Amino acid sequence: MTNITGGGWPAFGQPLAGRLDEHRFTSTVLRGNPLGDPSERPLWVYTPPGYGDEPDRRYPSVYVIQGYSGSLPLWVNRTPFRATYPEAADGLFAAGAPACIVVWVDAWTSYGGSQFVDSPGTGRYHIYLCEEVVPWVDARYRTLDGPAHRGIQGKSSGGFGAMITPMLRPDLFGGFATHAGDTLYEACYVEGFAKCARALRDHYGGSYEQFWADFRTRPPMSKPGDADLVMTYGVAACFSAEPDGTVVLPFDPTTGRLIDEVWARWLAWDPVRMVPRYADALRGTSAIWIDAGRADNWYLDLGAEAFRQELDAIGVTDYHFELFDGTHAGIDYRYPLALAYLADRLTPGAGG
Repeated sequence: MTNITGGGWPAFGQPLAGRLDEHRFTSTVLRGNPLGDPSERPLWVYTPPGYGDEPDRRYPSVYVIQGYSGSLPLWVNRTPFRATYPEAADGLFAAGAPACIVVWVDAWTSYGGSQFVDSPGTGRYHIYLCEEVVPWVDARYRTLDGPAHRGIQGKSSGGFGAMITPMLRPDLFGGFATHAGDTLYEACYVEGFAKCARALRDHYGGSYEQFWADFRTRPPMSKPGDADLVMTYGVAACFSAEPDGTVVLPFDPTTGRLIDEVWARWLAWDPVRMVPRYADALRGTSAIWIDAGRADNWYLDLGAEAFRQELDAIGVTDYHFELFDGTHAGIDYRYPLALAYLADRLTPGAGG
């Protein structure tokens, strides 16, 4: 266990008022995953100021999950003139916000991400989060038991994971914050399919196999089409892999035309379309925060609005919804705002 400390914020960090424990977590369910990715992962647990002074006090918990291509160490990459998220969270609680335990979870894969779902193409990352990480944290830290006091937060693919996890596991998670979470798939994904089809046609003879062969021989992300090709294939590995792990694309790679039966498998994971199926779980949530930039690069502002409308349709109207000036990038300042909201709503006798 270590504390992240430093001096001269924001250029070099600052000492924390709370404590950030850095663990190595060995997963059983990720062992032998299809991509051969590590089953030992970093896991960070933050305890707020005063945690050690009141040994009988228990706290709500918020789990933080990353966007596509993210891995846990990136949370302490420094942006000029801004605190890292652990520092910003610490400052929030040091200033008097309702305290909570914050858990940063790693779910990176060789394709860049897992979408926090169980898939034969990537591994069992939803079970890993819900059945391994949550009980491990509860056993070692003074968390409040029950979904009414446990939340989850993320941006982009992490925002998607934050939306679906309380739907799938209302017994564990009763609140969430989604920042530009992947949703309304016809808006956020289909344009990328066309870009992939062009890149495959123009540079790889229409073959993803040729793309991967080239990608592995040079610096990653060094060609213009790389980001779309990697992310699209990686998401297909999460949403439309066959039982043997074969990745099936939802579009014809020569034209970009949708393959209806495969696209339907993706749409089944669209949070907008999931809301009616999981209405009871959503009605039982303690806290919902939804936001996105008005100029989001993947039109996730439109997805946020569509998701909000679906919540209204099932009678869930107690939530925070906000579209702000911004794109998909540089919105990390939003995270502490949502964390304060979740901590308040998940604390007994406070906002919740």
